[in-house]
Amino acid sequence: MKKALLAATVVASALTASLVAAPVATAASASTGWDLPWSNHHSRTTSIPFTEATVTADAGGTFTLKWKAQGVRRVEIKANGKVVAKGGVQGTAVVSGLPAADRQWFDFKGDRGEGLRLADRHIALDGAVNFRDAGGYRTTTGRWVKMGEVYRSDALDKLTAADLAKLQRLRVKNVFDLRMTSERTSAPDKVPAGATYTVADVFAGSGSFQTLPKSPDEAVKAMVDAEKAMVGGEGGKKAYRQVFEGLERDRDRAVLFHCTAGKDRTGWANAALLTALGVPADTVMADYLASNDYRKAANDAILSHLPAPQAAVYKPMLDVRAEYLNSGYDEVKAEYGTFDHYLEDGLGIDARELKQLKKDLLVG
Repeated sequence: MKKALLAATVVASALTASLVAAPVATAASASTGWDLPWSNHHSRTTSIPFTEATVTADAGGTFTLKWKAQGVRRVEIKANGKVVAKGGVQGTAVVSGLPAADRQWFDFKGDRGEGLRLADRHIALDGAVNFRDAGGYRTTTGRWVKMGEVYRSDALDKLTAADLAKLQRLRVKNVFDLRMTSERTSAPDKVPAGATYTVADVFAGSGSFQTLPKSPDEAVKAMVDAEKAMVGGEGGKKAYRQVFEGLERDRDRAVLFHCTAGKDRTGWANAALLTALGVPADTVMADYLASNDYRKAANDAILSHLPAPQAAVYKPMLDVRAEYLNSGYDEVKAEYGTFDHYLEDGLGIDARELKQLKKDLLVG
């Protein structure tokens, strides 16, 4: 990875962190239709009847609940131990009047099968806009990624005392910082009391970064090449190995990994985790692209302060785009052949450890 190309990603992340805007409440779903033909998924019978289920926190303290289920006649949803919604195999409900909470949880239960515990994926904080849960997704085998176990975020240096207290109550025990030395020095992390802090520098050893792209096309190429470096670079392999080993080792979660904008280095970490757990490719892509929604206000503020020609160059670096993430998967295929081989040979996660990770993080 050339130094000049990595410079774009690092500087764009630093610019993104310079303005903090109000969090966007929800992210739009997106489906790209791409797949991972080299991944092996084995069918199984799931005990959770829900094929779709989401919780969205709306303005004014209301929540929109949506679900689809198979093999049941009735669905009942509880919050704080009380029934707040009922319906059939498919439904939508709007719930209001619940007491204030750090995070409102809902228990979805059909008249058959296991239940499902969900919350809005986004965690509202004063000092971060892209802090969200990695879970709440259904896998290709019908299991679900647990929520409240793994979080992803943008920079933590602007967290308030109230934010830190909230994260402590949410049991954030381990924090992995994916940023470079310069980023960590200029904007040191604030972590919850009692949490273990680990540096997992994705671009470690890549040298100093001095130049920026001069055109939008160069900026796009920089982002594509940076994504490939996250997969194939020695710093990236070591950093993501640290994250995966931390996830597999730490049974007393929650674990948090983050970078500056929470979209590129963090985006690959989460995409790799979800792919390893068996989440469908279009769902992984939607989760990745959601950073465009969560970061929209902050990114728009940055671009509004730049002359139009400069804004045109910076916009590709502030965005997340399907071609960026796909370049990471292309690098996996080119270097390792299969995603399982990337996990084992690149990150040191063997079949036994992957099985344990699935046991810990999946339900159903």
